[in-house]
Formats: sequence, C-alpha cells, structure tokens
Amino acid sequence: MSKNTGSIVHESLDALFEDSSFLPELQNEEREKALRSIRSILSTPNHVYKSFLRLPLNNGEIVRIPAFRVQHNNILGAYKGGIRFHETVNEDEVINLATLMTLKNAVHDVPFGGAKGGVIINPRNFENEELNLICKKYVRYFSDIIGPDKDIPAPDMGTSEREMDWMMAEYKSIHPGESYLGSFTGKSIVNGGSLGRKTATGKGVYYSFRYMLYDFLNQNKDWLGSQNNQYANKLIALKNKPLNIAIQGFGNVGSIIASEAFRCPYLENKIIAISDRNVTLFHSDGLDITKLINYTQGNYGDLPKNEKELEKANISAKIMPRDDLLTLDVDVLFLAALEDQIHMNNMNNIKTKVIVEGANSPITGKADLFLNKKKKIIIPDILANAGGVIVSYFEWMQGRDTKFYTEDEVNNQLFEKMKKTFEIVYPKYFSDHFSLRENCYIQAVMKLSIVLYKQGKLY
Repeated sequence: MSKNTGSIVHESLDALFEDSSFLPELQNEEREKALRSIRSILSTPNHVYKSFLRLPLNNGEIVRIPAFRVQHNNILGAYKGGIRFHETVNEDEVINLATLMTLKNAVHDVPFGGAKGGVIINPRNFENEELNLICKKYVRYFSDIIGPDKDIPAPDMGTSEREMDWMMAEYKSIHPGESYLGSFTGKSIVNGGSLGRKTATGKGVYYSFRYMLYDFLNQNKDWLGSQNNQYANKLIALKNKPLNIAIQGFGNVGSIIASEAFRCPYLENKIIAISDRNVTLFHSDGLDITKLINYTQGNYGDLPKNEKELEKANISAKIMPRDDLLTLDVDVLFLAALEDQIHMNNMNNIKTKVIVEGANSPITGKADLFLNKKKKIIIPDILANAGGVIVSYFEWMQGRDTKFYTEDEVNNQLFEKMKKTFEIVYPKYFSDHFSLRENCYIQAVMKLSIVLYKQGKLY
C-alpha cells in the first residue's frame, strides 16, 4: 500500500509549520503543542470495531467471517466510507483507507468524516442468498454505530447497489420509524439512490485528467510556460499531440473512464490498451470501446480472453498478458484496478508520461517517490477518484429532502465541486516543489487542523 497515513499527516504538518499564514494565532511553544496535538488526533482512528459474522452456509456448515468498521475522524461531519468485500481485507488496511477518506473529504470540502468497512470474503465463493445474509449480519453487528447522522456506508470493492439495498432494508427493520434513506448511499434508484452515482467515480477520474490537460492548460498556458517547471513543460508538450491511452481495470470505474475518453470532444484520445483480471487487449490504432462494453455486460464483466471470444465480439485486438499493460509506452495510464499495482519490481519499466489513479493506492510509496523523481505527472487517488463520495453526499442530501436531481444536474454539480478543488491544488503543483499528492494532503490537513482549532479540540 502507499505511504503510511501517519507519515502523511506528519509530513503535511511539517510543511505547514513553516507557513506563517497557517494558524497565525498560534506562535512559538503554543504552536508546537498544537501541532503535536493535531498529529496525534489525525494519525489515529477514533474507533476500530471488529466482529465475526456467524454465517450458516447453504451446505449446512457454519462459518465465522471477520468484519470491520473503522471510524477515523468526524470533525467535518458524519463518518463516511465504503464497505469492502475482499479476501485481502485486514485491520491495518481498513484503518489506512478510513484515514484517507477523512483526507479525501477534507480536500474536496465534503462535509463528512472518514470511515471504512471490510469483510474478509471472496464474494464469488458465495451464493446470493449467503451474500444477502452476510449483509444483514453486518448491519446487525454494527447497527449501534451506523446511521444517517452517525456513519454512512457505501459500496466499495466487491459490493454494489445490490448490497447497499439489502443493508438499508435491514437498517430500516432494526430502526422502525426512524429516518433510513440516508443510512447507506450508492443504493439503486428505486431505493432512494442518486442518478449518476454509479458512473460518478469513473467520470470524476477522467475529468481530473481532462481538466488539467484541457481547461487548466488553456486558461493558464502563458503562466505555465513562464514557470520553467518540468511538469508544466511535459503538460504543454502533451497538449499538442494525439494521446495514446491505456486503462488498467474494466469494471465500473475503468469502463466509465474508457467511455468518457472515447467520447471526449476536447482531446484527441486513442485507447490502445485495456486490461481486466484475466487479460490485456491491445490495438495500436485504438480499441472499439462501445463493443467492448457491450461484450462485458453480457459476460459477467470479463473482457474477451481468446481469439474465439474476440471474434464473437467482432473486435480486433492483440491478446497480451494482463500485467503487460502497465509497462506499455503510452502517454496516459489510468489505474482502475487494485492497490499496489506499480511497485519496486516494475517501477523502472513504467514508460507513460501521466498516471491517473482511479483505484485506491495503486502505486506503492517507494514507487511514487521514484516516479516523481522521474517527473511523471501523477494525479493521485485522493484527487481523482472522489466522484463516488461527492455524489454520495448529493444522494444523502436528496434522501433528507426527498427531492431528487436529474442525472445532468448531478454530473454538473460533481464537476463543479471537483473543479473548485482543482483550482486550488493544480496551480500549487505547477509552482512549488511538492508533488500533486503532497499538495492534496497538505490542503486536507490544513482544513482539518483549522476546524480542530476553531472547535477547541487542541486544548
């Protein structure tokens, strides 16, 4: 996984300590004491809950499945974060992801705190009836700590609107007569979900790149050219050529990124490679994304794996090993699969000029440092993949008011919300020595620190 979240907080505060505009009310020894308090508060979660869900299987066996809910910090609002169903889930991972949710909400000015949940299972190994019971048990075991004004879960890896519908129904049963629409987000539309929520993360990921290369560059070309900054020079050079794009992951996030890039009227994009858990598909002249999306929708989400399946899908492509996509010589690489995909063993072979993180922590800490020294432009997860939580916030608000937005209204509000963040962090990135990831962390920690101080939490 990427850099430890405790280190993120410490390094961000070290950078802010020398900034005279940051909490100017605090000076000398008082300032040092306050920053030590902030380090302690933001480096540790408020609560870590763990339980074992007792599950009778359809074959007659009884199993006990480890489950977690971590609540990191709620200074900005109710705890908020997804529930992950995956066999690699562990307590440290969930704590780390909950902390990152706190920082993500802070940098995008979303009035939620950070939380995360996890269940150690491979969902593919369970029948639907068993998964339904796992969802119900999760809500029962953690019913006292979740709720519309306490902690609001959402989908994550291995979960979807189906699981959120099941969980909300169980919450409603446990809390009769209480408000329940805002207890979970990422629900189906018929159950109070928001239009645009399913595509929000993928749309936001692509928008973070498009805004940098098209909107931001066009608005600031003269200023960027005067910076004598290697990142700025690389961005300007990319603007003047057709872009070869590779996308790792073709699920809910990756396929939406592909669709957005394929249809983008502002940039000349050519998607030459995509991959999923089985295979990489490559075509130097560009892949037909519409046909590939249609194929995956009828084949359990999988891309064509052999020549017979390619022929069936009427798609021209070269079949390559799954991980070969990462080291292709492309202009832009979108990472929309799992954590730790670029690491010490392959970082020397990364040829792309721009990396956009659609997944959480797809680049390890050491690889991130290495790639930044190589002047790769990296749009980090905390900035790029916040579309899901932003539209979850919109869904939560719609559930409270029982007044629902159109999909266009949701998308426009999403882009406006992300744009405000870009307008703060992109200029700093192209004018100082911090990476874009570091700038985002500094901005988030600054926001949290000021609120902690204003609320009297540092005494």
